[in-house]
Amino acid sequence: MLLPEPLQNLITAFERLPGIGPKSASRLAFFLLRAPEDVSRQLAEALSALKQNTALCPDCFNIMLNGRDRCEICESRARDEALICVVEEPLDVLALERVGAYQGKYHVLHGVLSPIEGIGPDDLKIRPLLARVAQGQAREIILATNPSMEGDATALYLRQQLAAYPVQVTRLARGLPVGGDLEYADQNTLLRALSGRQTMS
Repeated sequence: MLLPEPLQNLITAFERLPGIGPKSASRLAFFLLRAPEDVSRQLAEALSALKQNTALCPDCFNIMLNGRDRCEICESRARDEALICVVEEPLDVLALERVGAYQGKYHVLHGVLSPIEGIGPDDLKIRPLLARVAQGQAREIILATNPSMEGDATALYLRQQLAAYPVQVTRLARGLPVGGDLEYADQNTLLRALSGRQTMS
């Protein structure tokens, strides 16, 4: 069956999203086709505003509202400047913030090292992290990359890079399942992992 070009284009666009296959993409497209016009318009406006009204914090690289100097966490004086938790993605910041036990700052790498996918150190926000540590305010760096092969390799690389600085380097305890993602972990597991972090040797 040949579909009209606008509908096929929408299905193709949905298929590019993670976790959306051809059947799910078709269901979403046909739902929007049948839905009231305001549903489609709200979705289009939200997608447009997403790119226009968000930016990356120049300090930690978390997502923030466009027009701000820094994100809320970096601007907060109640946060411990000497404690930096390094995570893979902004969603990991949300997961740790839900626990409510961490009161330091963050640094978002925006990925992990993956030679197979051609992702090296220069593709991540590693240099800005080292520049933050070089300023001398950091006391402890918590490596909170996911407990996967790529996450472990990234943590090991960061530990080697941070060895030149007078800073304690810790890693989240293995309360997290191997191969799991921080965003899917429950609060108790995250709390135990954060509390039981260990020095990397």
